[in-house]
Amino acid sequence: MSPLLSTGMLIAGLALAIVGGNLLISGATTIARRFNLSDLLIGATVVAFGTSMPELTVNLFSVAANNTDLAIANVLGSNIFNILVILGITALIAPLIVQDSTFKKDIPFSLMAVILVGACGNEALIDGLNFSALTRSDGIVFISFFIIFLYYSFSANPPVGNVDTPADEPRRSAPQAVAWIVVGLVGLFFGGEWIVNGATVVAAAMGMDAHSIGIIIIGPGTSFPELISSIVAARRGHMDMAVGNVVGSNIFNIFLVLGLSAIIRPLPLSFELNLSIMATALSSILLLVFAFIIKGRRITNAEGVCFIASYVGYAGYLVAA
Repeated sequence: MSPLLSTGMLIAGLALAIVGGNLLISGATTIARRFNLSDLLIGATVVAFGTSMPELTVNLFSVAANNTDLAIANVLGSNIFNILVILGITALIAPLIVQDSTFKKDIPFSLMAVILVGACGNEALIDGLNFSALTRSDGIVFISFFIIFLYYSFSANPPVGNVDTPADEPRRSAPQAVAWIVVGLVGLFFGGEWIVNGATVVAAAMGMDAHSIGIIIIGPGTSFPELISSIVAARRGHMDMAVGNVVGSNIFNIFLVLGLSAIIRPLPLSFELNLSIMATALSSILLLVFAFIIKGRRITNAEGVCFIASYVGYAGYLVAA
């Protein structure tokens, strides 16, 4: 397959995954409304799950193709993009209010998730072994933490009675919602396959390794559903959903996406990926600092600019390296 055709397949795959993710979110949100879930809980679980589906499908196809570097880099690149770019852009639209539960529980939980990736995947550095990988047992640990996160989210945010659907949110019947979910999953399946196939050829043609293309191209590409969802939520005034979507998606990406990927096939972790692990952790720490120490539970326009500038600097370093 020629590089030009592969580039077209990559772009088409990203577009199909984004459309599929949006359809899945629309259907899932409609179902969640029927169970009277709050905006914060919908953002942190239902929407976060839907927007993480492109990452999951890309990883499953990457693992099947034994392209394990791409699987890890996709998740790390997505998480960095989620915080630095998506929250940065959303904060430029309107200052973001960070709820106490998000600040005290969800953000630290997402930081712990990436620390676990570094701890579990660095046997060579920590234990002096001759390999470093996220093993199947690590994957089981990640899935266990994912279940704990879901339990906490639903127990801390129980149904709150009748929740009215916002006037600007389309009203759908249950059969329509189910149809949207099914069509969205189909789009995600084929989009993920095209992304991995196209990216593999493009990376070889450009002389890029799987780490770089995963961090700079695939990770941000699969994060576009989160970007669209957070911008729409911010413009509608649903700040809980905007922040909860990003933080919840980061938790889903590591504990669910990487957990399932590692269970299917152990994921060797190259030393170069440690830089991206550190960048992901620093992004979460920066979010904590901005949300509390500087303005107190608020992400302002200026802090949004700082987020975006940090991402541009990091991406520029990877391209130049």
